[in-house]
Amino acid sequence: MLESSVFDDVESVIATLHVLKELGVGLSLDDFGTGYSSLSYLRRLPVDVLKIDRSFVSRLESDPVDEALCAGILGIARSLGLSVVAEGVENERQLEILHSHGCDAVQGYFLGRPLSLEGATRMLEALREGGVPRAA
Repeated sequence: MLESSVFDDVESVIATLHVLKELGVGLSLDDFGTGYSSLSYLRRLPVDVLKIDRSFVSRLESDPVDEALCAGILGIARSLGLSVVAEGVENERQLEILHSHGCDAVQGYFLGRPLSLEGATRMLEALREGGVPRAA
């Protein structure tokens, strides 16, 4: 379903999200800072996690505006009791900058490429057996 069509009936979506939250489902707001993920929805959506869009992360080490935006998103999230995941971390410097601003978690190629089901299974088995996981 397209993001724009979801927000055509925003009241219904918010009501459904509250029901899911009451059932114990954790909710994330993906690609925060772009598209329909505006600040006004933070007041109304029962989310647990904000995911910073990769477009801000990709220029962290070269664009002070993107660093300021990430730091601002992290500050807002902390004040609202939300966790933050930064998407698209591709190098150590991006990881360092996000860490210095208190980012809770990151995802991206710097940490590992996406795995197939079989590759993920092998990695988890290696970890369980105390071995070194190997990407597939």
